[in-house]
Amino acid sequence: MLSLGSVPPPALVLLGIISVQVGAGLAKNLFDRLPPSAVVSLRLLTSAIVLAFLSRKVLRTVLRDHTRRDMLVAAGFGLTLAGMNFAIYQSFARIPLGVAVTIEFLGPLGVALLASRRPRDALWAVLAGAGVVLLARGGGDLDPVGVAFALAAGACWAAYILLSAATGQRFAGSSGLAVASIVGTAAILPLGVAEGGAQMLDPRLLLIGLGVGLLSSVIPYTLELDALRRMPTRVFGVLMSLEPAAAALVGMALLGELLTGRQWVAIVCVVAASVGATRSQRDPPGAPEA
Repeated sequence: MLSLGSVPPPALVLLGIISVQVGAGLAKNLFDRLPPSAVVSLRLLTSAIVLAFLSRKVLRTVLRDHTRRDMLVAAGFGLTLAGMNFAIYQSFARIPLGVAVTIEFLGPLGVALLASRRPRDALWAVLAGAGVVLLARGGGDLDPVGVAFALAAGACWAAYILLSAATGQRFAGSSGLAVASIVGTAAILPLGVAEGGAQMLDPRLLLIGLGVGLLSSVIPYTLELDALRRMPTRVFGVLMSLEPAAAALVGMALLGELLTGRQWVAIVCVVAASVGATRSQRDPPGAPEA
């Protein structure tokens, strides 16, 4: 029987990337029957249940073993997680998948560039800026609200990277992420239920929502965590830089979202900037997506 340990780490990362974007494509296909907030709720609820189950022994004593400050950091992490997912799903509902993920990716790219002290990394910032300009003028009218939500998701992703590191220093294993997922779910679920209504009880939609949660959170987190144990974080960061291109390809294959030539060039610019910035870091900031 094939185990994760027998799969090369780069293959695990690439499988995780594909899983995330296929989950995003499935989520977008649900938007004609469920609002984005309801789909986000199902995704977060799925990951919270799975992570809580995996960390159940630690969670029994989490309040006793951690300070109030620790819990506030984890809660802030959870609210950032909820905001990131809510914003990017709102963006998916308005603009193509590949464009939304490319704009969102400016968040982690910005963290990597700000952490650098090498003057040459300014070139990567210029290249990423050129990609943004190309997207803005790439033809095919982009909904400005969708672009704004993608930018908000990018800002949340940047905060997610910083708070995930802080949470990881305070909590053992995946228990911090489990606490954050529970907080994020509690924050977004009332809105999802209010907007989704009785449709959220449809067994078929619930099943698809479960699939979105597994593909977008549980499966990639498991694959990426195993890969990080066996590969340098710099290599991991370079591979994760392929996210925007993967999103564009999945959007084309699953959703029929055809991008213009200029938009493809913009995606390549952002991917190249991310690869360059990541390769110049000895230990780039990054973490598996929750």
